[in-house]
Amino acid sequence: MGRPTGDTITDDRRDTFRVWHRLDWLPGPFGTRLFSVAAALKAPYFVTVLPHVRVLEPGRCVVTASRWWWMRNHIGTFHAIAACNLAEVAMGMLAEASVPATHRWIPKAMQAHYLAKTTGGLTATATVDPLPDFATITSGVEVVVPISLVDAAGVESVHCDITIWISPAKRRD
Repeated sequence: MGRPTGDTITDDRRDTFRVWHRLDWLPGPFGTRLFSVAAALKAPYFVTVLPHVRVLEPGRCVVTASRWWWMRNHIGTFHAIAACNLAEVAMGMLAEASVPATHRWIPKAMQAHYLAKTTGGLTATATVDPLPDFATITSGVEVVVPISLVDAAGVESVHCDITIWISPAKRRD
Protein backbone atom coordinates (compact mmCIF):
# COMPACT_ATOMS: atom_id res chain seq x y z
CA MET A 1 0.00 0.00 0.00
CA GLY A 2 1.45 3.36 -0.99
CA ARG A 3 0.96 6.87 0.25
CA PRO A 4 -2.22 8.50 -1.12
CA THR A 5 -1.82 11.31 -3.63
CA GLY A 6 -3.93 14.26 -4.84
CA ASP A 7 -7.04 14.31 -2.68
CA THR A 8 -9.54 16.83 -4.05
CA ILE A 9 -11.97 16.13 -1.23
CA THR A 10 -9.55 17.66 1.29
CA ASP A 11 -8.37 20.59 -0.84
CA ASP A 12 -10.74 23.06 0.85
CA ARG A 13 -10.52 21.46 4.30
CA ARG A 14 -8.35 22.34 7.24
CA ASP A 15 -4.85 21.05 7.86
CA THR A 16 -6.17 18.71 10.57
CA PHE A 17 -8.25 16.81 8.03
CA ARG A 18 -5.35 16.72 5.57
CA VAL A 19 -3.09 15.20 8.24
CA TRP A 20 -5.77 12.58 8.96
CA HIS A 21 -5.75 11.56 5.30
CA ARG A 22 -1.97 11.33 5.32
CA LEU A 23 -1.93 9.02 8.34
CA ASP A 24 -5.10 6.91 8.37
CA TRP A 25 -3.88 4.67 5.54
CA LEU A 26 -0.98 3.34 7.63
CA PRO A 27 -1.37 -0.32 8.70
CA GLY A 28 -3.34 -1.29 11.79
CA PRO A 29 -4.11 1.44 14.28
CA PHE A 30 -0.66 3.03 13.89
CA GLY A 31 -1.80 5.94 11.70
CA THR A 32 -4.93 6.74 13.69
CA ARG A 33 -2.99 6.57 16.97
CA LEU A 34 -0.27 8.82 15.59
CA PHE A 35 -2.94 11.29 14.41
CA SER A 36 -4.66 11.17 17.83
CA VAL A 37 -1.41 11.97 19.65
CA ALA A 38 -0.74 14.89 17.27
CA ALA A 39 -4.29 16.22 17.74
CA ALA A 40 -3.96 16.00 21.52
CA LEU A 41 -0.67 17.88 21.40
CA LYS A 42 -2.27 20.64 19.32
CA ALA A 43 -5.13 20.90 21.85
CA PRO A 44 -3.30 19.82 25.04
CA TYR A 45 -6.38 19.51 27.23
CA PHE A 46 -7.47 16.56 25.06
CA VAL A 47 -4.58 14.59 26.56
CA THR A 48 -6.67 14.26 29.74
CA VAL A 49 -8.75 11.54 28.05
CA LEU A 50 -6.07 10.02 25.79
CA PRO A 51 -8.44 10.00 22.80
CA HIS A 52 -8.15 7.61 19.86
CA VAL A 53 -9.77 9.09 16.74
CA ARG A 54 -11.03 6.11 14.78
CA VAL A 55 -13.24 7.68 12.10
CA LEU A 56 -12.97 11.20 10.74
CA GLU A 57 -14.98 12.43 7.79
CA PRO A 58 -17.11 15.46 6.99
CA GLY A 59 -20.20 15.20 9.20
CA ARG A 60 -18.97 12.30 11.35
CA CYS A 61 -16.29 11.54 13.91
CA VAL A 62 -15.82 8.51 16.19
CA VAL A 63 -13.39 8.74 19.11
CA THR A 64 -12.72 6.23 21.88
CA ALA A 65 -11.18 6.54 25.33
CA SER A 66 -10.28 3.81 27.77
CA ARG A 67 -11.11 4.37 31.41
CA TRP A 68 -7.80 5.00 33.10
CA TRP A 69 -7.50 5.42 36.88
CA TRP A 70 -7.44 9.24 36.59
CA MET A 71 -10.75 9.22 34.71
CA ARG A 72 -12.66 7.46 37.48
CA ASN A 73 -14.88 9.29 39.90
CA HIS A 74 -15.42 8.49 43.58
CA ILE A 75 -17.79 5.59 42.75
CA GLY A 76 -15.44 4.01 40.20
CA THR A 77 -17.26 5.01 37.02
CA PHE A 78 -16.11 7.08 34.04
CA HIS A 79 -16.00 10.65 35.34
CA ALA A 80 -18.70 12.92 33.93
CA ILE A 81 -16.29 15.70 33.01
CA ALA A 82 -13.93 13.22 31.32
CA ALA A 83 -16.94 12.12 29.22
CA CYS A 84 -17.60 15.78 28.34
CA ASN A 85 -13.94 16.18 27.34
CA LEU A 86 -14.26 13.16 25.06
CA ALA A 87 -17.42 14.65 23.55
CA GLU A 88 -15.52 17.88 22.90
CA VAL A 89 -12.74 15.96 21.13
CA ALA A 90 -15.33 14.31 18.85
CA MET A 91 -17.03 17.64 18.14
CA GLY A 92 -13.76 19.44 17.49
CA MET A 93 -12.49 16.80 15.10
CA LEU A 94 -15.86 16.74 13.29
CA ALA A 95 -15.71 20.53 12.91
CA GLU A 96 -12.15 20.36 11.61
CA ALA A 97 -13.20 17.78 9.00
CA SER A 98 -16.45 19.51 8.07
CA VAL A 99 -15.97 23.28 8.15
CA PRO A 100 -14.06 24.49 5.08
CA ALA A 101 -11.06 26.79 5.40
CA THR A 102 -13.26 29.67 4.19
CA HIS A 103 -15.02 29.60 7.57
CA ARG A 104 -14.10 29.39 11.23
CA TRP A 105 -15.79 27.68 14.15
CA ILE A 106 -15.79 27.95 17.93
CA PRO A 107 -17.74 26.10 20.64
CA LYS A 108 -20.48 28.22 22.14
CA ALA A 109 -22.38 25.95 24.54
CA MET A 110 -22.57 22.38 25.78
CA GLN A 111 -25.49 20.49 27.22
CA ALA A 112 -24.75 17.10 28.81
CA HIS A 113 -27.13 14.40 29.97
CA TYR A 114 -25.76 11.63 32.15
CA LEU A 115 -27.92 8.62 31.35
CA ALA A 116 -26.24 5.56 32.86
CA LYS A 117 -23.16 4.51 34.82
CA THR A 118 -20.27 3.07 32.89
CA THR A 119 -17.29 1.30 34.37
CA GLY A 120 -15.35 0.85 31.13
CA GLY A 121 -14.24 3.07 28.31
CA LEU A 122 -16.48 5.11 26.04
CA THR A 123 -16.97 5.61 22.32
CA ALA A 124 -18.10 9.09 21.31
CA THR A 125 -19.83 9.52 17.97
CA ALA A 126 -20.47 13.04 16.72
CA THR A 127 -22.64 13.52 13.63
CA VAL A 128 -24.09 16.41 11.69
CA ASP A 129 -26.33 15.36 8.82
CA PRO A 130 -26.92 17.21 6.67
CA LEU A 131 -24.00 19.61 6.87
CA PRO A 132 -24.87 23.29 6.49
CA ASP A 133 -24.46 24.94 3.12
CA PHE A 134 -21.33 26.89 3.98
CA ALA A 135 -21.63 29.08 0.88
CA THR A 136 -24.78 30.62 2.41
CA ILE A 137 -23.15 31.41 5.78
CA THR A 138 -22.23 35.07 5.39
CA SER A 139 -22.50 36.39 8.94
CA GLY A 140 -22.61 33.42 11.29
CA VAL A 141 -24.83 30.56 12.35
CA GLU A 142 -25.21 28.22 15.31
CA VAL A 143 -24.92 24.51 14.56
CA VAL A 144 -25.74 21.89 17.18
CA VAL A 145 -23.50 18.83 17.13
CA PRO A 146 -25.07 15.83 18.91
CA ILE A 147 -22.60 13.41 20.48
CA SER A 148 -23.59 9.98 21.74
CA LEU A 149 -21.20 8.31 24.20
CA VAL A 150 -21.70 4.57 24.51
CA ASP A 151 -19.96 1.87 26.51
CA ALA A 152 -18.71 -1.51 25.27
CA ALA A 153 -22.20 -3.01 25.71
CA GLY A 154 -23.69 -0.35 23.42
CA VAL A 155 -25.46 1.48 26.24
CA GLU A 156 -25.56 5.27 25.81
CA SER A 157 -24.10 6.53 29.08
CA VAL A 158 -23.83 10.21 28.19
CA HIS A 159 -25.39 12.38 25.51
CA CYS A 160 -24.01 15.83 24.74
CA ASP A 161 -25.18 18.56 22.41
CA ILE A 162 -22.45 21.07 21.65
CA THR A 163 -23.42 24.27 19.89
CA ILE A 164 -20.75 25.73 17.67
CA TRP A 165 -20.69 29.14 16.04
CA ILE A 166 -19.65 29.06 12.38
CA SER A 167 -18.80 32.28 10.57
CA PRO A 168 -16.78 33.33 7.53
CA ALA A 169 -13.05 33.45 8.17
CA LYS A 170 -11.47 36.87 8.20
CA ARG A 171 -9.46 37.46 5.07
CA ARG A 172 -5.73 37.81 5.55
CA ASP A 173 -4.34 40.08 2.89
